[in-house]
Amino acid sequence: MDVRQSIHSAHAKQLDTEGLRSEFLVPEVFKPGEITMTYSHIDRIILGGIVPLTEKLVFSAELGKQIGTSHFLERREIGFINLGGDGVIDVDGTAYEIGNEEALYVGKGAKVLTYASKDARNPAKFYYNSVPAHAVFPIKKITSAQAEHVSLGSKETCNERTICKFLVPAVLETCQLTMGLTRLAPGSVWNTMPSHTHERRMEVYMYFDIVEDNAVFHMMGEPKETRHILVHNEQAVISPSWSIHSGVGTKAYTFIWGMTGENQEFTDMDHLKISDLR
Repeated sequence: MDVRQSIHSAHAKQLDTEGLRSEFLVPEVFKPGEITMTYSHIDRIILGGIVPLTEKLVFSAELGKQIGTSHFLERREIGFINLGGDGVIDVDGTAYEIGNEEALYVGKGAKVLTYASKDARNPAKFYYNSVPAHAVFPIKKITSAQAEHVSLGSKETCNERTICKFLVPAVLETCQLTMGLTRLAPGSVWNTMPSHTHERRMEVYMYFDIVEDNAVFHMMGEPKETRHILVHNEQAVISPSWSIHSGVGTKAYTFIWGMTGENQEFTDMDHLKISDLR
């Protein structure tokens, strides 16, 4: 488990490029045959990737010990989105088949989670976010058709995109966690511009579909002192509530967003004018 500390905005101003990357970038989300795990003290979110090959992977009892509980989800909930081939997530003896760009929500209290791929040559790639939970909600699989879809932006502003909301109140109940996927249309490169912050929750972006020799410049920092982190394929950025979180790519890309905090209202944002950014 890679542990990241909370970073004050005043501290972040003093960091150089390597310092920013060390604190906020998760450079390797997916490792074949392994589970990766990054624990951020910002709202205590845990994120990572699971890529089972010929052998099943499992959340071991040791993970619970690392967070002070008897098992990983004793006081947590978790959401998965599969970016690879067909896979299976077994929760306490019940198997859920999760295809490409399908999601699974597992509520507080589940004990044994096991992960498998249908075909090791085209393995599942389960990206997950887990956050503290104080209530129990049912396990649910969400297909793309069941998710809430919203189209935003335009060609003129280079931000034509479709948002696929998997874990949001309109689709299912969770305690704190919300997750979804945003895909930019060909020819569009900007996401979340004009920018915003949200004082009442933090967010993690995990970028993918970034083709070879391309990248995304992830914009972060306070609105009047912006910074950036260069992001490559299948890398994630932790975004504190005080930070903007926008990106511009050298080509169209896709990203998964995950949020946790005091509310789940998607529109609860502090919007910023482009002319006010510095």
